[in-house]
Amino acid sequence: MHFGVFLALTGTLLFSLKSIFIKYAYAQGLDADSVLVLRMAISVPFYLFILAHLLIKRQKQAAPALSNAILLQVLGLGFLGYYLSSLLDLKGLEYISAQLERLTLFTYPFLVAIIGYFLFKQPLTKRLIISLLITYLGLWVVMGQELQLTGNDVLYGTTLVMGAALSFSFYVLLSKPMIAKLGSLLFTSLAMTASSVLVFAHGALQIDFFTLQITGQAWLWVFLLAVFSTVIPSFMVSEAIHRIGPTQTGIVGTLGPIFTIVLAVYLLNEPITSYMIFGMLMVFLGVVVLMFRKK
Repeated sequence: MHFGVFLALTGTLLFSLKSIFIKYAYAQGLDADSVLVLRMAISVPFYLFILAHLLIKRQKQAAPALSNAILLQVLGLGFLGYYLSSLLDLKGLEYISAQLERLTLFTYPFLVAIIGYFLFKQPLTKRLIISLLITYLGLWVVMGQELQLTGNDVLYGTTLVMGAALSFSFYVLLSKPMIAKLGSLLFTSLAMTASSVLVFAHGALQIDFFTLQITGQAWLWVFLLAVFSTVIPSFMVSEAIHRIGPTQTGIVGTLGPIFTIVLAVYLLNEPITSYMIFGMLMVFLGVVVLMFRKK
């Protein structure tokens, strides 16, 4: 039990460093497209190694081969969860602070609930609606303050990150049957591998690799992003879910925005006001109410 909480807490902290590493990479001259491709180029070999191990294991157990239909579904889910969502998130971070980006992504459980209501007829409770109103009102307060402090691109950047959260919400909802069929480890490795094809195709179309200049510092930040804020925490959180369950892991995960905000203020010198703190508390309260409702 204690080790499961430790895994969830450490995984959450490492995930929270993602925005910080990306901002540092941007400061070294990289943009969203180059960070997307380099991050995947470093992280996908780890997933390929695990995928090969799992496929060999399936073959030894005489498990049925993966059909073309399953592979196409995984490709589509990889597009939503690991390509489109990552691209929109990285693009958004070019315009808004790490604090606002993390808070905007943090609201994705509400998007899951709303999509589930319209597509899968899942009920919307009164508590969920109240939590949603509190959360998005708080997000609006933070966004309004950042708009006053930094400029007119805040709304555009927030819209991009909200698109990332929406794409990830569709991924969460649509991937459940596939995870039940394949298992989380095999599915995640397949989805990451499939999305790498899309990411590298995107890079081939958008990046001139002959003129791309990458400093040593930039390589360091992208490597840390790929290994310590992508690969390692993904496995830690998966194991935490296995040990203590998704609800407890999700509750621990609510600490993520707090970690990011503290790090962004002290490491990136991002501004913070009393109104922003109030809005952040509203977002945090709304999502925590939702998480405890699930329990």
